[in-house]
Amino acid sequence: MPSESFDQKLKKAGFSSLLEMAIHLPISYLDTRLSSELSIGEAHTIEAEIVQVSRLPKRLVATARTPLCDRPIEITIFHPKPYHGALFKPGMRHFLQGKIDRYGSKLQLVNPKKISKTGEIVPQYRCKLRQDVHRRIVESLVTVANLVGEGLDEERAALIVRAHRPDDTWLKLYRRHGGVGPKTVEALKFAEALDHFKRLGGKRVRFPATARLDGSAEPFVKRLPFELTDDQKRAIEAIRADLSGETAARRMIVGDVGSGKTMVILAAATMAYPHKAVLMAPTSILARQLYEEAKKWLPDFVDVALVTQSREAGEMQTAHLIVGTHALLYRDLPEAPLIMVDEQHRFGTEQRKMLERLVSKNRPSSKKAKPHFLQFSATPIPRTQAMMESALIDVTLIESTPFVKDISTHIVDKSGFTALLGHIRTETEAGRQVLVVYPLVEESEHIGYRSIEESEAFWKARFDGVHVTHGRDKNKDDVLQAFAEKGKILLATTVIEVGISLPKLSTIVIVGAERMGLATLHQLRGRVSRTGLKGYCFLFTHDVKNERLQSFAKTANGFEIARLDLKFRKSGDLLRGKMQSGKEFVWLDMGEDEKIVEAAKRRADGR
Repeated sequence: MPSESFDQKLKKAGFSSLLEMAIHLPISYLDTRLSSELSIGEAHTIEAEIVQVSRLPKRLVATARTPLCDRPIEITIFHPKPYHGALFKPGMRHFLQGKIDRYGSKLQLVNPKKISKTGEIVPQYRCKLRQDVHRRIVESLVTVANLVGEGLDEERAALIVRAHRPDDTWLKLYRRHGGVGPKTVEALKFAEALDHFKRLGGKRVRFPATARLDGSAEPFVKRLPFELTDDQKRAIEAIRADLSGETAARRMIVGDVGSGKTMVILAAATMAYPHKAVLMAPTSILARQLYEEAKKWLPDFVDVALVTQSREAGEMQTAHLIVGTHALLYRDLPEAPLIMVDEQHRFGTEQRKMLERLVSKNRPSSKKAKPHFLQFSATPIPRTQAMMESALIDVTLIESTPFVKDISTHIVDKSGFTALLGHIRTETEAGRQVLVVYPLVEESEHIGYRSIEESEAFWKARFDGVHVTHGRDKNKDDVLQAFAEKGKILLATTVIEVGISLPKLSTIVIVGAERMGLATLHQLRGRVSRTGLKGYCFLFTHDVKNERLQSFAKTANGFEIARLDLKFRKSGDLLRGKMQSGKEFVWLDMGEDEKIVEAAKRRADGR
């Protein structure tokens, strides 16, 4: 019978790559080497000759001799099975493993394990095969030479192999530290990141572009009365290189709140000229804002159209940039070689694919050409995650902002509510606006905070210009627009999280802040100080000593907050950085291992 191939062995053991098998370390080590001396309270492997056996209720007691001491050892088996009676008979010799204890004047071994072969350190795995079969596969595949062939350096490869085949020195360190050492952990993290890049890199599918777009952003940039940030310029240059190539772009641009992603969107639309570009946004308000920004800043030769459920402007069939909401998916769209999606996580995969099909309909399917696709997100992600996702899609981070926001963040509870009301009155009387975000629309017995419905009368009795909306409100866009123009206080749920521009908003109060993720809190805080106004964020909570909130209050950098979010969520629903596919990393910590991931990415890219 022919021997199994490399791939057959991997598949048999339940792994899809050698690196995945290599980082699957033993869960323990069975040391079958015979002990040279006995120490009370420690585990030993001894040779024992059975001298006498007694059967008592629910236990079997045997007296045994061992070469390691002159005194007999009492072996006690609780709840013995029939095979124990066959094993423990006078005159029989066994290799037994267990902890030696003193019971009165006697030495005792309780429920020892019988060892069939001595002299080895035997790894014990969590595996689907028999232990001996799994070990044989690991021994044949996880070698330094094979791991180096997968891209690891010799030092990391040797560290990992030693964890599968430890010697006495290694085992002593393992027991002393309660696990593998830091150098081995680093090697395992590197191997896991490298495995991720190698496997996903092979899954990325590249398509020819429906058109090469080699227009210039200069006519747009020269019109701007301000200088773009270096991050904006880098993003625009990356997009220029994408659009002018023969391969359809697949790029995600992630920018912090207020980082100026709109300018990057408009630069891309200018570079697409004279071809058409389509921009889809998640809400009518955001679509209208983007349309107004486009009309204001784009060169005059770029025609702009707006398509929402309730409003259309411009001529869609002749426009160079078509801005719209989901309504675009139900229109007869013209062919466009550039698609842009703002707040991309608010759309499903099928919606994005549908938009792609609509603007590519005149292309013969046999050509398999696709439009360039740019996704924009205002939800910062850790740099480690950005690098991980770059295996399937190009990622650009816009980390700087055109101006530094001056926002003070305070954690308050009931004792500070009177002072908070005084602050709100001062701000509204000065012509500035205040947003109060509630965790619920209706009353709930399970949350110790008031809902919007319970609080509405309180605010309206003390202030004028109070507006109210929430996710189930069919008129929320109109309410938000009315508040933006003439309101003083807006009571809302997290429907306000993204999108609307409120230049007069100076203060946000987030009720039950500890119930929200840090990324959501950051998005909400980003609603204030949009135009350089002094901003205030109040986190109203019953838990003022909450470590997450205290960390959040100390930083305004969205990418640092995303890293903190991972750090704190690890103890809850996210363990060791969950990948989008649902697989959890075994060793990698997405919040802490940026340098390791970066090094692995360079290795995977051949650098």
